[in-house]
Amino acid sequence: MPDEFWRSFFIVDHPLLATLWGPIVGPLVAVISFVCSVGNIPLAAVLWNGGISFGGVIAFIFADLIVLPILNIYRKYYGWRMAGSLFVTFYAAMAAAALIVELIFGALGLVPAQRNARVVEASITWDYTTWLNIAFLILAALLVWRFLKTGGPAMLRMMNMPAAMGPSH
Repeated sequence: MPDEFWRSFFIVDHPLLATLWGPIVGPLVAVISFVCSVGNIPLAAVLWNGGISFGGVIAFIFADLIVLPILNIYRKYYGWRMAGSLFVTFYAAMAAAALIVELIFGALGLVPAQRNARVVEASITWDYTTWLNIAFLILAALLVWRFLKTGGPAMLRMMNMPAAMGPSH
């Protein structure tokens, strides 16, 4: 989308309207653009650069709970009515919380004045997190091995059986 589209969509030329509009539209953009938890922060940075308000960015990040796949899970487990109720409740809470965050951060002067968030390409590096990942993969493998060697699968099968009728006390 061209930058001008986002600037007009987020009402950048009217600061008060943009402050109110951002938290309302942020979750909707999240629902439509479903990128999952890993991708929503880089997309939030792109939206910030495009002119969405600070509260809009916050609401967009909060909206992980109302993306289409999650709404579909709510529908399957709880039915259409409850899924709709959850959507409306979460949406209202996200928008309200984001507006409150915007107002508090604005009053304290903590909203960044510059809109130059960088979205950097991720790359594989050999740093401390790589070594920690390797160490914990080895630990996980040891725990799985121990589980298998000490009767873990049999214990899990037994947990699904009804309790034996024993003498009453």
